[in-house]
Amino acid sequence: MSKPKVAFIGTGGTIASLGRGPLDIQDYGSAGNPVMHAEEILAKWPEAHLVAEVIPVRYKNIISPAISYPEWKDLAVLCTKLVHDHPDLAGIVIGHGTATLEETAYFLHLTVKVPVPVVIVGAQRPSSALSSDAGMNLVNAIRVAASPDARGLGVLVLMNDEIHAAREVTKTSTFRLQTFRTPDFGVLGHADGDTVAFYRRPLRAGAPDTEFDISKLPELPRVDIAYAYAGGDGTAVRAFVAAGAKGIVSAGFAPAFVPPGDYTALSEAVNQGVIVVQSTRAGSGRTFRGKRLADAGFLIADNLNPQKARILLSLALTVTNDPDDIARIFRTY
Repeated sequence: MSKPKVAFIGTGGTIASLGRGPLDIQDYGSAGNPVMHAEEILAKWPEAHLVAEVIPVRYKNIISPAISYPEWKDLAVLCTKLVHDHPDLAGIVIGHGTATLEETAYFLHLTVKVPVPVVIVGAQRPSSALSSDAGMNLVNAIRVAASPDARGLGVLVLMNDEIHAAREVTKTSTFRLQTFRTPDFGVLGHADGDTVAFYRRPLRAGAPDTEFDISKLPELPRVDIAYAYAGGDGTAVRAFVAAGAKGIVSAGFAPAFVPPGDYTALSEAVNQGVIVVQSTRAGSGRTFRGKRLADAGFLIADNLNPQKARILLSLALTVTNDPDDIARIFRTY
């Protein structure tokens, strides 16, 4: 039986990194340390070819804190091209640094237009490290991308044998291998030694059937995040508005509160036509639109964390400026 065909796009990150030695598991990103491209990663971990016919796709190596809309758009376009060029492609894997992995995954979940699974994978330890997770994560991501059961689930994240939905997963620890978690709901499934097993499906809409078209979009509307803390006085909010923000995500206290100073500044922003969406800094759980938020014209992020609410609000603003329609979008995605 022929192996499934899976494309592997490399963007850099820990999974692509080589440190000074096997015990360098933290400072490997120092200047001068090599970072591998897709074909070099596959040469480092040839076991990937045991589970699929893997096509290496060279993109560019970029530290994940530097990744934003230009790279997201490139990756979405590249996914479309790969499916066009390889009609028998079973899936796509994207290697990525873990710092912004969840944001890239969610953006692609909202914008990529391919019918095959797209799986984002990273590593917590570089490929040169003793007991690196890079090789097993890569192999398992390829297995998930090739699995027929992964179709129709949108963009997925594979880390530490666990399969997560792009909308729900977040990085929760700086160094631990089990850093990527889905608060409240848990994993979609596991990539175990004998099989790729799924146990639930996401209900919210996602790739490829979304209303967002970035093909001719040069940039996203500016959306900033205002982080709540005791004594916040609205200075950051006013600076965001002055900088041209079209939307602001309020990363408030749980379940849906902000300091009085921020509340005043956010209310002023709404009156100036800025869309304000209330999220929470808590790390899990829903926000709710109580009377105080409704009176001020704030919308709610539901259970999206602030960084993902920012992505959805940015994309929503490419479709509409109507608060009611944006509220619909947040209920949909």
